[in-house]
Amino acid sequence: MDTRRFIIAITPAIIIISAIYLSDRHDREPLKLLMLTYIFGALAVIPILIVEEFLLSINIFSGTLDALYTAFIVAGFTEEFFKRLVVLKIPYKTKYFNEKLDGIVYGVFSAMGFATVENIVYVVYRYANNPHVGLYRGIFSVPAHAIFGVTMGYYLSLAKFDTVERRSNKNFWRSLYMPILLHGTFNFILMANIPQLSLLFIPYVIYIWWINQKKLSKFIYDSKNRVIDIDREE
Repeated sequence: MDTRRFIIAITPAIIIISAIYLSDRHDREPLKLLMLTYIFGALAVIPILIVEEFLLSINIFSGTLDALYTAFIVAGFTEEFFKRLVVLKIPYKTKYFNEKLDGIVYGVFSAMGFATVENIVYVVYRYANNPHVGLYRGIFSVPAHAIFGVTMGYYLSLAKFDTVERRSNKNFWRSLYMPILLHGTFNFILMANIPQLSLLFIPYVIYIWWINQKKLSKFIYDSKNRVIDIDREE
């Protein structure tokens, strides 16, 4: 294995999880639970590969419809379903998931677990002859998975802490289909082979980064105020 390429492959995810961990400065999550979420996010590659191979085997489409199917169903649905499942099964019902920012933190850790393994596969093995693949994926693909994780965690938190059942249920399902839509659109722009559409890629990446940065900032602000309120009560 090429050590240099391996380091290039894992660095983007390490930077992102470090940044999200440091952002949660008012009520940090246990490292053990974070690493468990990250590890199972990485292990989610196994069922994801199995399901994706099956979905590809029954693909009857071609051209643009093939790109839509692969982008939204094969990749978007499968990957976001299992990354979300990791959060639901591990941290979601623990006592440590006690504020809205936690959804984003755990969502990103799960997403980065998957993205780390995927990036190793692409950078170290599948496209090892391409000297630029590590740079491209480090700038676009891995951060995109983090963005999808922010979206998923944002809506999971809204669902968990909302006392209105109907609204909670609505956000619970949003935590699945919103990341799928963002992920599918990201992939479809790249896969459709439509020159006019490819011009929208950079603006789209900037847009989804911007809207999810606002989500993150909102919950960081809420976390700070929550700690202040607790201190005042004491």
